[in-house]
Amino acid sequence: MNIMEGGSITSPKGFRAAGVHCGLKKQKKDLALVVSEVPCAIAGVFTKNIVAAAPVLYGRALIKRKVAQALVINAGNANACTGEQGYSNAQKTAELVGKVLQIDAQLVVPSSTGVIGYQLPMDKMEQGIVQAASLLQHEGGSDAADAIMTTDTFRKQRALTVEIGDKTVTVGGMSKGSGMIHPNMATMLGFVTTDCAITSDCLQLIVSDVTQKTFNMITVDGDTSTNDSLYVLANGLAGNREIKDVADPGFGEIYDAIYALCKYLAIEIARDGEGATKLVSVHVSGAKTPEDARVVAKSICGSNLVKTAVFGEDANWGRILAAAGYSGVLFDPYGVSISIGSSAGLVKVAEQGTGTGFSEEEALKVLQEDEIVLEVKLAEGDAEATAWCCDFSYDYVRINADYRS
Repeated sequence: MNIMEGGSITSPKGFRAAGVHCGLKKQKKDLALVVSEVPCAIAGVFTKNIVAAAPVLYGRALIKRKVAQALVINAGNANACTGEQGYSNAQKTAELVGKVLQIDAQLVVPSSTGVIGYQLPMDKMEQGIVQAASLLQHEGGSDAADAIMTTDTFRKQRALTVEIGDKTVTVGGMSKGSGMIHPNMATMLGFVTTDCAITSDCLQLIVSDVTQKTFNMITVDGDTSTNDSLYVLANGLAGNREIKDVADPGFGEIYDAIYALCKYLAIEIARDGEGATKLVSVHVSGAKTPEDARVVAKSICGSNLVKTAVFGEDANWGRILAAAGYSGVLFDPYGVSISIGSSAGLVKVAEQGTGTGFSEEEALKVLQEDEIVLEVKLAEGDAEATAWCCDFSYDYVRINADYRS
């Protein structure tokens, strides 16, 4: 597996993209279009928030057809809590793309992100779609990644290649997310493309499993969005023998590639959390089951007290143990050890559920780095899992207090 320098969602064969400004945001790009030369197998996962945005409701129905060819994504307006008109606007968006690209509208997947409760200005959407279609190019992936951002401070994209038989298969993707991040499916928005030949059913198996280990293991603020969506499109242009079953040659390779890409994109969202100054990885080992490990790790990541302690560079390990304790997973608290690590070293702060008398000075040096690892070892088994979050700073409140301004 090789990471492509400058790789993007258009790195796989046959994909083009564009990102434009159409007036949904004041200045920055706010509409992206990603198109395949040929129809693709599609798979996806969505928010479990019962208050789901119109494009989520539309997309859930759309992917049952198992084929798509284009993605259209707007920022600045979530098209959420917009009733029948909102659903109609999501459908109209797909129809506008279908018309300008001269493809079936049912092959177009719409997604939205931004402020909740406002109808999409369809005149601006139409203008943006026409403009984006005229600018589609193989080198347009970065522009598309820019156009889907809201409070993100940097674009999130990557591509990599893997060998399947005698063919080189490419996987590319982009995501956005900075606040309202506590997924129970995927992320705020994530999009993956590949030129691998694979059936929609097989692709869905991969996407559903990978999501549990990547996007579902991040949190910024504990809020599950109304718009969370992850779509994966595969157009088959790499020319590999089509993968139809988990036992087929190449299944393991494409699974690993999609997992690696999604893990990277998920971690970048946690790194870019609103107001964040540090990326935090929580690794739980010694759990009875993988699910127990995942639940404990996410519970610790979700603790505002843990995240504020990391921001304050305070080795308050009791908050970590307490967050594990209310996770709902049963374990012996007197069998737990906790270490705090970074590029500056590793300090064990608790052993058998009690403090170790560690050096506060050494712990401070560790916590002053930009990337922090919290190692939590249980004594129940050999299962492990990792979750990711960011610290919780003063700026998070400032950013969200001014979000609609």
